[in-house]
Amino acid sequence: MARSLTLVPVIATPPSSLFTFNRLHHLPSPYSPSGVLRATAKRFTFVTKSKSVTTMAAVQEYPGNLKRQVEKLFDASLRSTVPDETGVETEVTASLPGKPGDYQCNNAMGLWSIIKGKGTQFKGPPAVGQALLKNLPASEMVESCSVAGPGFVNVILSSKWMAKSIETMLIDGIDTWAPSLPVKRAVVDFSSPNIAKEMHVGHLRSTIIGDTLARMLEYSKVEVLRRNHVGDWGTQFGMLIEYLFEKFPDTESVTETAIGDLQSFYKESKSKFDADPEFKEKAQKAVVRLQGGDAIYRKAWTKICDISRAEFAKVYQRLRVELEEKGESFYNPYIAKVIEELNSKGLIEESEGARVIFLEGFNIPLMVVKSDGGFNYASTDLTALWCVLSLCLCLLKR
Repeated sequence: MARSLTLVPVIATPPSSLFTFNRLHHLPSPYSPSGVLRATAKRFTFVTKSKSVTTMAAVQEYPGNLKRQVEKLFDASLRSTVPDETGVETEVTASLPGKPGDYQCNNAMGLWSIIKGKGTQFKGPPAVGQALLKNLPASEMVESCSVAGPGFVNVILSSKWMAKSIETMLIDGIDTWAPSLPVKRAVVDFSSPNIAKEMHVGHLRSTIIGDTLARMLEYSKVEVLRRNHVGDWGTQFGMLIEYLFEKFPDTESVTETAIGDLQSFYKESKSKFDADPEFKEKAQKAVVRLQGGDAIYRKAWTKICDISRAEFAKVYQRLRVELEEKGESFYNPYIAKVIEELNSKGLIEESEGARVIFLEGFNIPLMVVKSDGGFNYASTDLTALWCVLSLCLCLLKR
């Protein structure tokens, strides 16, 4: 089963592109931009479970760190508003979906709780928020500010300033805007369509977002491995191959034109698989022969994959997306070795005949070998991760 993760010109959507780059690890799900960002971006969901570029570069001072630039403005405002409270740290966050502005200063309530018993001139958090807004230094990056609720100061960024900054970056180079990233190599796994099936909107979304992230990292001088984890292996191929043999006994001479619409071909084979027990048994045996390396079945499998790849290539060419295909079949020869290594480290246990990994915080274990001895998607995904990490380690030693 393939996983699903535009070429979006930076000039066309500068605020959202750079804002996404800055806050990649912190996007809520789903993320809905506001202010300048709302006007230049589309709603999307992004989930990450690893350290992002932003996380690794968060402490750096650079113009492209928009949140830090806003924080510096409120640092100055705080010093002017409450000069005696030197221990107060600025609290600036990205605005929540549906809320006005791009950033929000949340200091008013906390500051009020500190100064209310000290004979302050302020009457409550809203008044503190108004003072923070009043003392905010003038900046061309800020379009407007407003106070809402119990003193929240909302900031809307200037689209003119963003456009000007991006123009400067494009002319003078990325070093004038972006950080020097501590990461030198990254793997972006995206697109990942399934063989014998049409790409759907989920694959298109993954392709566009993945290519955008890869381009941004490459522009930041990071070596990017663009991986396309194509779904080109599994039980469905026994069904497809057996149906191919039935329709075209002479598979040597079968052409792409003869098969026609591969999507329809898949549906026809699936219908027969569900309705015909004899065909189902043949398809299951075909899977075994394919995975066992039978030359005839491998040749039929290759023909089906090549037809799909030709269709995928048309989409990638139109989007100007470049990928390196490393499908599920690529990792299949390494699965046993990975399972053996995990077992040698004491990570695998027996459970009801299957081999599983128990993970802290999860009630259901991760099955890596089925009770019949077969592998599953988790087996492939773990092996893919192992291969990528091994490759990166080898490259680091060059």
